[in-house]
Amino acid sequence: MPELPEVETTLRGISPHVLGQRIAEVIVRRFDLRQPIPSDLAEIEGLEITSVSRRSKYLLVQLSDGSHLLIHLGMSGSLRLTDTAEAWKKHDHVALTLGAGKQLRFHDPRRFGIFLHLKEKDPTQHPLLALLGPEPFDEAFSANYLMQAIQQRSAAIKNVIMDAKVVVGVGNIYASEALFRAGISPRRKANRLRLLDAERLASSIQEVLREAIDQGGTTLRDFLNSDGQPGYFKQRLFVYDRKGQPCRTCDETIRHCVIGQRSSYWCPRCQK
Repeated sequence: MPELPEVETTLRGISPHVLGQRIAEVIVRRFDLRQPIPSDLAEIEGLEITSVSRRSKYLLVQLSDGSHLLIHLGMSGSLRLTDTAEAWKKHDHVALTLGAGKQLRFHDPRRFGIFLHLKEKDPTQHPLLALLGPEPFDEAFSANYLMQAIQQRSAAIKNVIMDAKVVVGVGNIYASEALFRAGISPRRKANRLRLLDAERLASSIQEVLREAIDQGGTTLRDFLNSDGQPGYFKQRLFVYDRKGQPCRTCDETIRHCVIGQRSSYWCPRCQK
């Protein structure tokens, strides 16, 4: 699944090409995504794209009438810029025709994505966004905040930091990597962490996400950057998907288990 770095990479990739562009035509080839694409989406034709931002794993495209497009890439979706004459791929479901013969196409093989038109002026109050926790790079996300969020939680710390109501954007891959850097076992109960642990973990979450963004996201089978190229962060993973391999730090064998129905990886020597 595209995680925060992949969505941020997509945002940075498309922004220079769509900002200030007028939407000349909306083409919908399939409406039945996880949430149906609005039947009146063509109402945005003629409007200009005034900003593109991200909230958690959602992209928000602001239009000149104050409304927004809310886009989620789902399990395997992507946005890419193409020429209007380029052949459509099988799972290209939506296209916005812009100026200079370009289209922004939404590609989603599994149809778990979202492509909505929000007419309210404050999109952050939409049910999909209203209950989200802080962004990992916001000042509100700190060791003290994390301690308050976990003190009543007896669940595994990996599950807690993947809860979008606690902090957004920490998906399975980056949770495993951040916990490794912080020296914390993913199975450790959240309310057993000390302030020093929370300081290391908050810092590690920010570090691993920044590095992944700088590298263009994680190379996953389904994810492509906005230019059609895969990301490169997988080259730097220390524990994720390395079951049975030696730890890059101490040579101990990387272990694997399932936590909260998600594959989890850790080094039993480096992480306690």
